[in-house]
Amino acid sequence: MTLYLVSPSPPTGNNRRIELTGNDLWFIARIDNVFVYPSDLNVDRFREALGRALSLWPLISGRFLLLDGDHYVIEMSDNPIPISLTDNTELTKWSLDSNVVIETTQNPLLPFLDEVQNEKLLRGFPPEPLFRLKLTRIVQSGEWIMGASWAHMLGDTAACLGFLNTISRLYQQMEPLKPLPVFERRLWREDEADQSLLPIMKPLRDGGTIEKMMENFMADQVTHRQVNMCFSAEQLAKLRTLAGGTSVTTQDALSAYIILTLNNNYFESDDQLILRSNTVASCRGVSDSITPPGLVANAVFIILSEDFDDPRSLSSIAKAIRRSIVRARDVKFLETWLATADGLMKKMARENRLISMDYYSNEIVVNSNFRYDWAGLVDFGHTDKCRFYTSGTSALYVRVFRLNPVNDGTQWLSRDRDGAEVAFRVKKDMKKKFIDAWKKDINENFTNVRI
Repeated sequence: MTLYLVSPSPPTGNNRRIELTGNDLWFIARIDNVFVYPSDLNVDRFREALGRALSLWPLISGRFLLLDGDHYVIEMSDNPIPISLTDNTELTKWSLDSNVVIETTQNPLLPFLDEVQNEKLLRGFPPEPLFRLKLTRIVQSGEWIMGASWAHMLGDTAACLGFLNTISRLYQQMEPLKPLPVFERRLWREDEADQSLLPIMKPLRDGGTIEKMMENFMADQVTHRQVNMCFSAEQLAKLRTLAGGTSVTTQDALSAYIILTLNNNYFESDDQLILRSNTVASCRGVSDSITPPGLVANAVFIILSEDFDDPRSLSSIAKAIRRSIVRARDVKFLETWLATADGLMKKMARENRLISMDYYSNEIVVNSNFRYDWAGLVDFGHTDKCRFYTSGTSALYVRVFRLNPVNDGTQWLSRDRDGAEVAFRVKKDMKKKFIDAWKKDINENFTNVRI
């Protein structure tokens, strides 16, 4: 293995300090993603592109600091980012299919990642990188794999994807997409919070210890099994039409369909039905005073819907989800929600607790990346031939991604750019019944779905 240390070129951080909000304090969380390319990457050009990207994004090569006991900052210190480069002589070719979300148990992505060491960050190792890369060449097939590990405190999915896209574009000698990154974020005051919101903020309100959260997660891996469901663009369009047309989004319709199918085919009694949805949503684009264009931060919030008027109606569920998101995007409500979340996250940080990922009765969590085309935006010029992978699901925690390109063994097929993959975990003895119900709906083109 060869290790490269790549510094910003030129350095631009100047040791400027960016104070993090409570909403950035995802200490243990990482975004770990793997990208597979059908042929070679030029390592020297890759290193040059990374150095130039770090110059535009100096936060990424910074170091995490805790000041005065309760001020969390990233100092833009222009530290080098490690790239490990290795040859794989064991595989004849990339062995995974095109499913985006990989089963966590015996995670096959791990050998292709050099993970950010979050525990070192928490123990006060300032030089520890917040971002790491690993490149692997499969010698026999000529394929290349890029593993990217990103400390979540740097920012959310949009921020991580924006940085990786910048490297990809610079590698191709293209200009970075606008807007350019902005790092200063709005800091929230305690008097802006509203404790009456706590009933709809249960995951933040009920955070537990790291040990407890990990214990619950591992128990879930034993009792539940992952499902991966793929929907074509045509199928998603049909669901949206059935769910309410332009009054809802494609994601609203897809979320509603998953909930409806669970309610009809998964639970043993009506008192177990899903009645509400927790949607992980982005607050980007709502107000420049909250999230200016190009903000590199964790610009997400979790909004709980009201009870569905009819938990067995596709349109009823979809419209309830849409109403919750519209309400949450009201500037005044969003400011109050974010200020309240800021206090809760800071309290959890002081007490060494994490956000709760436990299942709540009659609820589901939907965390969608459907708006982000990871495979398309980080392709390094391999248009519609780059595949993207990630891992991690839990009980009724729904993750959504764009479909990967597909190779049938002889050629690359035309890519369905607007299709979606859905992944989450269900009780192992109920998996077959749920999958069979979904396949029946697909075969019938959703004609028997109750609107």
